[in-house]
Amino acid sequence: MTSLDAVTAWVANYRKAWESNDPRHIADLFASDAAYFTEPYAKPWLGRAAIVEQWLKIKDDPGTTTFEWHPVLVTEDLAIIEATTHYPDDTYSNLWVLRLDNLGQARQFTEWWMKHPHDK
Repeated sequence: MTSLDAVTAWVANYRKAWESNDPRHIADLFASDAAYFTEPYAKPWLGRAAIVEQWLKIKDDPGTTTFEWHPVLVTEDLAIIEATTHYPDDTYSNLWVLRLDNLGQARQFTEWWMKHPHDK
């Protein structure tokens, strides 16, 4: 069941995992049979173990990003989140579709990310 409180907690825990790259923090975000789509039409990472493994292959170093977000829509079934991620040399707009289970873990997570053009 998705609620604003559950979404807020999940995003905070996602950010904690993003900054720590601790496999336990990552695993705690996802249901055992979760699907993580890194792009809308990409083949998903399926299952908690695969998600942790793939996450760690492309991890960001701690302290290299800032992140702001807000919910666009939260229903009982899903949340849509709009965010901005700032790296030292790049900025991305993010759109996330998140489906949580009754434990507050993601059953399905899909992210869209769009790199901002550099000002010249």
